Amino acid sequence: MQPRIPRQSAGEQPVGPCVDNDAGLSAELAAVISGARRRAVRDGDRQIDTAHLLHSLLEHDPEVRDVFDDGPEIARLLGYLVQRSIGYGLRWQGSVEDSGAVPVVAQADGLSPLAAGALGQACGHAAARGAESAHGIDLLAAIVVDPQARAAEVLHRAGIETAAVLTRIENRQAQSRWSSR
Repeated sequence: MQPRIPRQSAGEQPVGPCVDNDAGLSAELAAVISGARRRAVRDGDRQIDTAHLLHSLLEHDPEVRDVFDDGPEIARLLGYLVQRSIGYGLRWQGSVEDSGAVPVVAQADGLSPLAAGALGQACGHAAARGAESAHGIDLLAAIVVDPQARAAEVLHRAGIETAAVLTRIENRQAQSRWSSR
């Protein structure tokens, strides 16, 4: 049986946003993308969407988990994300995540338009910081920007405002820049 979201050989990588084996992503973020791909296949979804990315970020990236309160927020988020395949997320199956708010990007195999755009934005955030590769925190910032993203809906259902998440990310990055001087 063919997987729903096939892996591509190195020569078949799409042009456009950086993808999991692209030099624009850190090794940790490449693992996050792989985890999101497995979750999408397991959930029976046609594409990796921003909720898959959020779930994988929370599971694999301690820096992303540190953005949220240790106990209650993480528990609520993971609770909603786990329910996705058995509850409210079923309405997402068979539909493409695309709010139209993100500029059109080149088709990235297996990614929803919003997820592909978020990966491109994450690489842009990293480049703006002068980093060689994007990290999970860059992707988190990119997936919560669009209020129509499935990740933003999950955050909202968990009682977490995306504006607060972006502020926390900015504060962490400002502290990091300050302490590195």
